[in-house]
Amino acid sequence: MTSPSTRKLHVVSPVPADIDIANSVEPLHISQIAKDLNIDPLHYDLYGKYKAKVLLSAFDELQGQEDGYYVVVGGITPTPLGEGKSTTTVGLCQALGAYLDKKVVTCLRQPSQGPTFGIKGGAAGGGYSQVIPMDEFNLHLTGDIHAITASNNLLAAAIDTRIFHETSQSDKALFNRLCPPNKEGKRSFSDIMFRRLTKLGISKTSPEELTPEEIKKFARLDIDPASITWRRVMDVNDRFLRKITIGQGPEEKGMTRETGFDISVASEIMAVLALTTSLGDMRERLGKMVVGNSKAGDPITADDLGVGGALTVLMKDAINPTLMQTLEGTPVLVHAGPFANIAHGNSSIVADKIALKLVGPGGFVVTEAGFGSDIGTEKFMNIKCRYSGLKPQCAIVVATVRALKMHGGGPDVVAGRPLDRAYVSENVALVEAGCVNLAKHISNTKAYGVNVVVAVNMFSTDTEAELNAVRKFSMDAGAFDAVICSHHAHGGKGAVDLGIAVEKACQNITQPLRFLYPLDISIKDKIEAIAKSYGASGVEYSDQAEKQIEMYTQQGFSNLPICMSKTQYSFSHDASKKGAPTGFVLPIRDVRGSIGAGFIYPLVGTMSTMPGLPTRPCFYEIDIDTVTGKVRGLS
Repeated sequence: MTSPSTRKLHVVSPVPADIDIANSVEPLHISQIAKDLNIDPLHYDLYGKYKAKVLLSAFDELQGQEDGYYVVVGGITPTPLGEGKSTTTVGLCQALGAYLDKKVVTCLRQPSQGPTFGIKGGAAGGGYSQVIPMDEFNLHLTGDIHAITASNNLLAAAIDTRIFHETSQSDKALFNRLCPPNKEGKRSFSDIMFRRLTKLGISKTSPEELTPEEIKKFARLDIDPASITWRRVMDVNDRFLRKITIGQGPEEKGMTRETGFDISVASEIMAVLALTTSLGDMRERLGKMVVGNSKAGDPITADDLGVGGALTVLMKDAINPTLMQTLEGTPVLVHAGPFANIAHGNSSIVADKIALKLVGPGGFVVTEAGFGSDIGTEKFMNIKCRYSGLKPQCAIVVATVRALKMHGGGPDVVAGRPLDRAYVSENVALVEAGCVNLAKHISNTKAYGVNVVVAVNMFSTDTEAELNAVRKFSMDAGAFDAVICSHHAHGGKGAVDLGIAVEKACQNITQPLRFLYPLDISIKDKIEAIAKSYGASGVEYSDQAEKQIEMYTQQGFSNLPICMSKTQYSFSHDASKKGAPTGFVLPIRDVRGSIGAGFIYPLVGTMSTMPGLPTRPCFYEIDIDTVTGKVRGLS
């Protein structure tokens, strides 16, 4: 049954600005949302009045509970404006909880400050389908991204510091400083050092027992600076940090190294957070992160540097999902937010697992995957579901008339510029031509053995004929159902039909989950299976990519899933190729590993992991009312 805290919205037309809608609704105290979900106060920590961290003990308490239905929201290939996946995710959950009397939890990624202050704006949903408080959701939240930034940069500092000290010290001096004698003159290994000793095949338990050769192997990592893949991060779009030179201080003379910054959500630590299943699992994953190689070609990990435990301490609170609420009082778990181009772009396994137990049989957990289904849903299935062991019953593909017109040959859609007339006047033929993109997303998603429901996110300029064309095409392409949605303008009421369709899709699933590829084939075979799903006729590898594939295979990492780093604006590597291109050769310029997170990521074409700011960023609109303290201008 619907929770007592759900509420119906008073909507007005035209739809006000997102922040004005968010500020017009007084959120319930988060303890009320927790009570409706039957979360014992022992299993959450309050972060102010409207946010709480749900502790992992909540999952332990519910181990015997049967799971609810599991729904993933993906989309067609988007325009740079986005097609409203987050809005649809929230609107659907408002419909299920506030109108259809279902227990429901929304699972969303935590937004980065990059888009919030850059081009796209925040990720709390929009219109009358939002997570509130909107400003808290889009800004610091409970500090998880700050924890990721701090731990990432601690590891970066450890790498360069270790190279510095090894360059200036003998083996014996290094060893003496790593294992100094105590007041009684006795030496001992710290707990984390035994991990390196085990890796080296050394079973001795006392530093005094090591031979000179063992001392050298233990103390000297001998990191090859040219092999270092670990970069510093910050959660701001700053193009001028993409390439920097470090080590220019007088005390580090001769130790300069060219490196750069990524945005924080591109850190492997963010991907670890999203894929971990417990505190112990996170500790192991953080320790196994590979930062580069020794000059002999052996992988160097965070635990080799002695920092895996410290990273876990910095992340110990971040592992707990954040409980929030929608405008209509339905519960939301916000957790993790991996950069969908470089990582898997999905919220956390931990949040999904807790939510599935909380809603129980007949309830719904709706989780969002990043970008189009060729990126987000593919990685959700082949990476996230492999590690979670969970199987979705239904996958939603969000489509808009606007995006379909673009794929049908419409003019470029450019963020910050007014839409061309083609997008605000009826043109059924252009929509139908673009539906080839939708059909490809439907067929790709159905291949996993789930029912596909198309959610057509309606805009005020869409006509009935255009919307009907999309619905008919969706059904002809094999969708379980296709529904016109107006949740942006009407909240949950505008997604009731979508909720009904999703429930039917979940109840009518009979197939097992099918992965796109098995893990025991080669790295190249897995890459080529994904490329084929895009429509590629083949794959072309650079010399660097070939070298990296050979190295990861020799190091024993070839059994990991693949996480393609590719533009979200096309099935191909070329963002200008709209629709459903075929026959192209996919270029792999490099291959890198997120070994702790648990995947290999090929770089397709040129992908930046540090976005830049446009001429007129979103921050021009953001300010505060100094009398009320209310934030203005967030979008």
